[in-house]
Amino acid sequence: MATRRGSYDWRFDTGRLCLDLVATGAGSPGATDPLDRPEGLADWLVAAGAVPPGTPLDVVDDHWLLRFRQLRSAVDRLLTAQLGGRPADGALERVNALAAGAPPGLCAVRARNGALVRGLSAAPGCTALLAAVARDAVELLTDPVALAGLRRCEGDHCRRVYLDTSRGRRRRWCSSEVCGNRERVARHRRRHTDPAGASPERPGGAET
Repeated sequence: MATRRGSYDWRFDTGRLCLDLVATGAGSPGATDPLDRPEGLADWLVAAGAVPPGTPLDVVDDHWLLRFRQLRSAVDRLLTAQLGGRPADGALERVNALAAGAPPGLCAVRARNGALVRGLSAAPGCTALLAAVARDAVELLTDPVALAGLRRCEGDHCRRVYLDTSRGRRRRWCSSEVCGNRERVARHRRRHTDPAGASPERPGGAET
């Protein structure tokens, strides 16, 4: 899923909240960081579903921005270590410390159409929202089934990590419409410019 907020295209196709946070820092080389200002973080919190639409986020400031970027870095290090079979103790300690906090309290509220929707029992604070994302990371990293589907996008210049829940777990890209399409375009160009050097198709055409 992708939504546009200001000058950024937010994409939420990783399968987890914590991975969506890491994805904001995994753009192409030289790309602008979507979390470069408090307004960007406030937009991301709503678009990612960390808070319900309409939640007042006027209190988001540079301090929030710094702490979320620190958490993003720590989770990214843990994921990289997990995929590479290496420890990342410093990052693990930071994530565990944040996950120990209390996440925002939830409540059910009536929407205009009468349906019950998720709301927050109080205005969310920075520590509570950090706890929600950090807990999601802890749950992911301690779930063997989920970890078995953890993948790094095979697209050129893409570092996004996602959960592969496709049949047969043959997904290659974070997004078939973005990185997958770029690969197909590049493959098409190679076939027309140097047919002998074109890369072979993968068995079964696994390009989800």
